[in-house]
Amino acid sequence: MAVNDPIGDLITRIRNAQERHKQKVSSPGSKLRERVLEVLKSEGYIRGFSTVEHKDGRNELEIELKYFDGTPVIRDISRVSKPGRRVYVAVKNLPRVNNGLGISILSTPKGVMADHSARDANVGGELLCTVF
Repeated sequence: MAVNDPIGDLITRIRNAQERHKQKVSSPGSKLRERVLEVLKSEGYIRGFSTVEHKDGRNELEIELKYFDGTPVIRDISRVSKPGRRVYVAVKNLPRVNNGLGISILSTPKGVMADHSARDANVGGELLCTVF
């Protein structure tokens, strides 16, 4: 089945798996999804992820979710820029998620990165999602 919004699909899979207290969740593989997961891992929101290759040539991402005292580390994850309405922000207009406690994930000309990395690199881009 074709997915129109791969990042939205990834976010929904993570959110649904955490509601059911799953340890792992799988998602179809793509480079953009891998980059978003790398940001989530470096910021400490997930334990890690690995790529699983199947015999028919398709890739799948196996994501290890992270919990603290039985509650998910990711309290809220939401998609901002959607296929029907893209949201672009300049570096001076980058939003602060929950007064700096959360992060925004951006797709910039220098790659996919968290909002604080984008501020340091002085670049703006498409605001993919916010995580708290």
